[in-house]
Amino acid sequence: MHSPLTVRNIGIFAHIDAGKTTTTEYMLYRSGSIRAAGSVDNGTTSTDSLDVERERGISVKAASASLLWQGTRINLVDTPGHADFLAEVERSLGVMDGAVLIVSAAEGVQAQTEVLWEALRLMNIPTLIYVNKLDRVGASFERTLADIARLLSPNALAVQRPLPDEEGGFAGVRELWRSRENAANAGFAENAFAEPGLAHSALARTGPPSDDSGLSTDEEDAFRSAAAEKFAEFDEELLLRYIEGDVPELNETVSLLAEYAASGRIFPVCCGCSAKGIGIGELLDAMLAFLPAPPPRPALSGIVFKIERDRSMGRAAWVRLYGGTLRNRDAVKLEGRETEQKITQIRVLDGLKLVDAGEIKPGDIAAVYGLTDAAIGDKIGDPALVPTTPEMAVPLLTARVLPESEADYTRTAEALRELTDEDPLLGLAWLPELRELHVRMMGTIQLEVLASIMYSRFGLRVGFGPPAVIYKETPAAVCEGRVAYLAPKPCWAILHFRIEPGARGSGLVYRSEARADDILPAYQNEVERRVPEALKQGLHGWEVTDLIVTLTYGQHHVWHTHPLDFVIATPMGIMNGLASGGTKLLEPVLRFRISVPEEYAGRVMSDLSRMRAEFAAPAAEGARFVVEGTVPAATSMDYFATLRSFSGGKGVMTASFEGYRDAPEGTEAVRARSGINPLDEAKYILSARSAL
Repeated sequence: MHSPLTVRNIGIFAHIDAGKTTTTEYMLYRSGSIRAAGSVDNGTTSTDSLDVERERGISVKAASASLLWQGTRINLVDTPGHADFLAEVERSLGVMDGAVLIVSAAEGVQAQTEVLWEALRLMNIPTLIYVNKLDRVGASFERTLADIARLLSPNALAVQRPLPDEEGGFAGVRELWRSRENAANAGFAENAFAEPGLAHSALARTGPPSDDSGLSTDEEDAFRSAAAEKFAEFDEELLLRYIEGDVPELNETVSLLAEYAASGRIFPVCCGCSAKGIGIGELLDAMLAFLPAPPPRPALSGIVFKIERDRSMGRAAWVRLYGGTLRNRDAVKLEGRETEQKITQIRVLDGLKLVDAGEIKPGDIAAVYGLTDAAIGDKIGDPALVPTTPEMAVPLLTARVLPESEADYTRTAEALRELTDEDPLLGLAWLPELRELHVRMMGTIQLEVLASIMYSRFGLRVGFGPPAVIYKETPAAVCEGRVAYLAPKPCWAILHFRIEPGARGSGLVYRSEARADDILPAYQNEVERRVPEALKQGLHGWEVTDLIVTLTYGQHHVWHTHPLDFVIATPMGIMNGLASGGTKLLEPVLRFRISVPEEYAGRVMSDLSRMRAEFAAPAAEGARFVVEGTVPAATSMDYFATLRSFSGGKGVMTASFEGYRDAPEGTEAVRARSGINPLDEAKYILSARSAL
């Protein structure tokens, strides 16, 4: 196997239609991993493997591929760009050493771009920004740079510049950080690869270099000065040098830039046109120069970030290894599991194919077989050495699944259970007593994709009921919940809870004030594990959140208590408390940005008021009206299509999840409960003890 120093795990992130899949395709082509570059429009790209991806021209699954560039193995993860598939992006973030964020030079920074940027910064993932589509009408590198500085980070630094052709269009890429020799061998060769003859014409227009750099003196001075200004913000010594006019030479500048880029403090900006293959070689060079190799951890550590099924090989758990070594026939214990599982086979990517590998080392990504009950998010080895991934994807809608015929009900449930294993956020709710199936989703496009996958993969035709907004509940007041589970014998579990409202967005905070003499720590731990499960369904059937639950008193019996008693008693005590104090509904809220021609401004403002939106003062951008703010998901679910319709396709709305807030008084939203309600204590106890 390769050394950890010769591998990079890099995620490709972008707003939809920024050219993410095309960029990945040309990286594979330029490196020789594939023989011909496919087209998104024609449905022939290598990483879009699902039928629905080829038909729609969008990515719905994170696709992995591997290429070799200058002796370094680069594992690429092409992530979906549409907001409905943000969960795929979220699962990919934690396994990346670096990221390439693609921004369209025509559309600029968009709402989803900002969401991705915030997640990348939250995890401090070194990020290179690639400005794509410079051949488009209206594209502007300088305007896009200004957008990046204003909306993403002022510490973005251009390391490349576009070369104009004779008509003022885009012809190629000028590298600002390369030596003359490297620029001649790599940069111009790449442009020649894209369009024969371009290298010579570009070099002729720029003229011979004025010294031993591939740049003119003015270009080099401008680049070094711009870089030094950024460096001065992080280093006092460099600040003093900058004040005194001592600007680092080009080699030192590049070395410092690599150091600051690897630490996530400066963000190199590249440019190109992926659809024509221009700038791809330079982009790959910059990825190796500015995105770091994975730092090895001191002990075995890894995470399961994807579950896939193969017709011939079966169930595969995709693992990113941070430290240690995994080999065939190793016995692995997943975090929270009691028993070990034996690895039967390890396969790694070679281009787009999986090949057998006897072992994997730090930095590797591999499909591991034999971990039969592994789930997404499971950690291997020391969990403290595994980075924490931010939660971005929050399903806002739920819908009932409607099989084509009653005879397909069981097969549909089994198929959805398998898909939920691969995407836990689907949150399949199976209500056998009502013979109903419900799933959660980010948006309506996800439902269409789910229907397509159900047919192509399982041969099942399904429909869906009208999507409904997913509400949540929170305590309406401070309350107490009590339960004395003493019958039918043998059993003994007494619990007292204090339940208090928490701050919005705080989730669940659990505490214990119970004495170990009254209730053993082992039983207290069991209660703590069961509280989140007990809060999954509140008085109205929705998850209960933003609360503080305190175990104030508990009691076990030396002879009669069994740990299962506290498993049964905890939901009864929690629901008893919620019933005594009541709950109120919380509704999901979106952060939106609407841009329309000025003549539609009045209509938009009227619609926003009707939808209970809150927004800042509108602004004018050229001849367009722009307004930003927040709006309830329940009132704006169909507004994307409405806006496009009345504006003749000229209106654009982008939105991302903002959080939950109190629903208006009088809001009625009830969700069917799964299982027996713990408030019906007699029936609930019999059900929990398998006596029904």
